[in-house]
Amino acid sequence: MPEAAAPAAIARPDGWQILKRNRAALIALGFLACLSLIAIVVPLLLPEALKLTSSNSFVPPSSAHLLGTDVNGQDMLYRLLSGARVSLGVGLVGALISLGIGTLYGMISGYAGGRVDGVMMRTIEVLQSVPRILFIMILIAALDEYVKEWVDGWRLSAEAHGWGWTAKVMTDLKAYSKVLVMVVSLGLVEWLTMARIVRGQVLVLREMTFVTASRAMGQSAWGVLWRHLLPNLSTIILTYLTLTIPAVILDESLLSFLGLGIEDPAASWGSLLKDGAQVINPIESKWWLLVFPALLMSASLLALNFLGDGLRDAFDPKSRE
Repeated sequence: MPEAAAPAAIARPDGWQILKRNRAALIALGFLACLSLIAIVVPLLLPEALKLTSSNSFVPPSSAHLLGTDVNGQDMLYRLLSGARVSLGVGLVGALISLGIGTLYGMISGYAGGRVDGVMMRTIEVLQSVPRILFIMILIAALDEYVKEWVDGWRLSAEAHGWGWTAKVMTDLKAYSKVLVMVVSLGLVEWLTMARIVRGQVLVLREMTFVTASRAMGQSAWGVLWRHLLPNLSTIILTYLTLTIPAVILDESLLSFLGLGIEDPAASWGSLLKDGAQVINPIESKWWLLVFPALLMSASLLALNFLGDGLRDAFDPKSRE
């Protein structure tokens, strides 16, 4: 056992050292951290006047409005940072949901093996044959009214019990119910790739000495999965989490651009791109409505991919061979 445990103890520091030498990944991590902090803090510090609609629509970038204003006269800097908060939040939460489902599914499939593994993998193949955007649209249509009714039910219950603060939260949440539906729908679609990756790793890990020794000592299947396999999957899961986030953001942006995603008063990069594309014309170009969201979204997706590639190079054994 000591000989088998030694390589595992060396692998993690080696991976972190490789990551620290990857300048592109570190710059990407710094950019994403700064963007997240700015998206959370700056909208809270901006004057209330910039957050409200006004008659000053389509004002070009100026000292009063650094990034101009939109069709409703709202400051584009505020809208852009609010969109960053929603898009990054949807990407992160949707990826976490897919991570949870995919990790559990892949661990069970890989560890069970045999006929169970075959059935579970065929199920994934069937689901992957359905166009992803169509799958998401079906889920949104199925969940939208259900979520609104659920929020309404909680609001009415809170009002009946005199819970004013809870009722107010539920009222505000209803306006953003589409965001909740979008997050859940994207998470329920993006887990398929994660499940295949985790299953492949488990097929290798389950034959290792520490796993066979645990089984020989009477450890239950769930005990082996949670105490031994999951910790050894953590770096792979983290790596592919960072690669799933941009996929979720892209899907959300596409749906919002098509008018099927985030709706007012919420904003996302996709909905901002849709609004900008609707008013672009060769006679009077309102370029700032399209350029700024596109630039920030592209930079964020590029940073996420650089970070994901850096983590994969550092921690995925296959990519380092």
